[in-house]
Amino acid sequence: MTQIFNFSAGPAVLPKPVLKRAQAEMLDWHGSGMSVMEMSHRGKEFMSILVKTEADLRTLLNIPSNYKVLFLQGGAIAENAMIPLNLLGGKAADYAVTGGWSKRSVEDASAYGRINVVASTEADKYTYVPEFSSWKLNKDAAYLHICTNETMSGVEFLDLPNTHGVPVVADMSSHILSREIDVSQYGVIYGGAQKNIGPAGLCIVIVREDLLDKASPLTPAVFNWKTQAENHSMINTPATYSIYIAGLVFEWLLEQGGVAAIEKVNIEKAKLLYDYIDSTDFYVNHVAVKNRSRMNIPFYLEDESLNDAFLQGAQENGLLQLKGHRAVGGMRASIYNAMPIEGLQALVSYMKAFESKNSK
Repeated sequence: MTQIFNFSAGPAVLPKPVLKRAQAEMLDWHGSGMSVMEMSHRGKEFMSILVKTEADLRTLLNIPSNYKVLFLQGGAIAENAMIPLNLLGGKAADYAVTGGWSKRSVEDASAYGRINVVASTEADKYTYVPEFSSWKLNKDAAYLHICTNETMSGVEFLDLPNTHGVPVVADMSSHILSREIDVSQYGVIYGGAQKNIGPAGLCIVIVREDLLDKASPLTPAVFNWKTQAENHSMINTPATYSIYIAGLVFEWLLEQGGVAAIEKVNIEKAKLLYDYIDSTDFYVNHVAVKNRSRMNIPFYLEDESLNDAFLQGAQENGLLQLKGHRAVGGMRASIYNAMPIEGLQALVSYMKAFESKNSK
């Protein structure tokens, strides 16, 4: 049987050891006689899972003690509304638009208050992060929102602008835990789980405690960060099974040596594909080299009439879900932490063979 490598942007590949462990524990978690899916979210069994999951995430990201970790539902899209409801406090907010997801964040947030777009690369088809000196930041803004890795267009932030004390709110859905970060540089970090953490249904929010007192009275209790923090993310039944799988992923990451160790692997994986793309005119990546994502690598065939043949051949070779996002077309290889380097080797080998067969 052909080995399968899943390059989906999300829901995405999970580590094989995690899936095997979940399979083994499916009917009886640790001798409890219950599946995790059957447990009361307030019972001692699930509470032990939740406590350990948070502790392991804190270790992986070195989260300071003055930050709360919330396990919420609705994904990152729900947070597009919850962020202004929790943080605006009658002020305006700054947003940078560097891809399709940050543009969506602006659209969703605009219903709740004044939103200023302080930088945008839409006119250039989201191919870079603009120089911070060009950003029109407002010193009185409630916060600055950025998407630090754009899944559709493959643009990644390597650093942050100086906001002179304005809290930075970052959507890290598609590269959280893939590289080392300094959490203390951010007011809020959030991300949907289904790319680099676990299955869909869970959104993790990491929020600095001093930002928990700013929610609009219109904020629903289930999305009020302070209320959720005070109730250990239990104002309603949380996404228990997604939290459990996330916890297994965190354990797996710790076994790999943590974020610093997996970052080295991610650099090597991305380099394999980018180096090959850059070596040929048959394929092209349009993103500025310094802003190329390590997690999501879009590329195009110079002759796009070959797209369908490329995808068909890829599938026959066990290379799945390489079609680019419908908004941008082309191809996209999402190579999250769980994608082994063998997947990149197989992809590059196939791309070389396809080029050889179809070169004019």
